[in-house]
Amino acid sequence: MSLSQQIITIAMVVLATMATRFLPFVLFPSGKPTPKYIQYLGKVLPCAVFGLLVIYCLKDVTIFSGSHGLPELISIFVVVILHLWKRQMLLSIAGGTICYMLLVQFVF
Repeated sequence: MSLSQQIITIAMVVLATMATRFLPFVLFPSGKPTPKYIQYLGKVLPCAVFGLLVIYCLKDVTIFSGSHGLPELISIFVVVILHLWKRQMLLSIAGGTICYMLLVQFVF
């Protein structure tokens, strides 16, 4: 990349980052109520993303070969237990990921 291309690339990244940070505050100012569809998306998208993450993580698991899906199953139980205990999605995801990585690296 030439110097001018690098400058243009950095400028576009900065512009895109600033737009994604400031646009919600411009579109939905604090004095006005949040539209119903935005409230609806705020309620359903976290669950949809979590469901998509589960499906993506389990799509290549085969129970008939290898470790028979045991690290995945144990990690799912860790995620469920952590979520029922603390009710924090990020903690649940991180705990399950750490559990899975430890099981794959050291046990299976």
